[in-house]
Amino acid sequence: MSRKAPEPVQLIKQRRDAALNSLVHGVPYINFLGVQFDRRGDELTAVLPFDEKLIGNPVLPAIHGGVTAAFLEITAVIGLSWSMLWEEIESGQTRRGAMPRLPKTIDFTVDYLRAGLPRDAYARARVNRSGRRYASVHVEAWQDNRQRLFAQATGHFLMPRRDD
Repeated sequence: MSRKAPEPVQLIKQRRDAALNSLVHGVPYINFLGVQFDRRGDELTAVLPFDEKLIGNPVLPAIHGGVTAAFLEITAVIGLSWSMLWEEIESGQTRRGAMPRLPKTIDFTVDYLRAGLPRDAYARARVNRSGRRYASVHVEAWQDNRQRLFAQATGHFLMPRRDD
């Protein structure tokens, strides 16, 4: 009986990184804000590196609420897409260079818990429900302390058709 030899770890890492890059770099607004993703296995942490252009209130100073909302929504959409693609990525069935269709936002509610300070911000998405046509995602954002959130959000998304 012949067994398929296990894939080298480096090849698996390259395939995962290529899939994540195709998700992230296909959306110009993600690049404009400078949002990056730290990948550890199947878990993603979004990183919003601080930049002066992100300040909405220079008196405090605080990150603009629209930037915060965009950061949370980006994290939700990419996190949801990543969870959908994970099986394809692991089986080696992803199409190189092909931009996957992203879920469409139905609604997105942001809770601003405190001012976003002029420093790097982090966020993680948790998919609460994901079906063929609909998904629900919760996102939490923090800066220096994971237990001290500065914003959180819940979003509902229309899933792309698999046959498109």
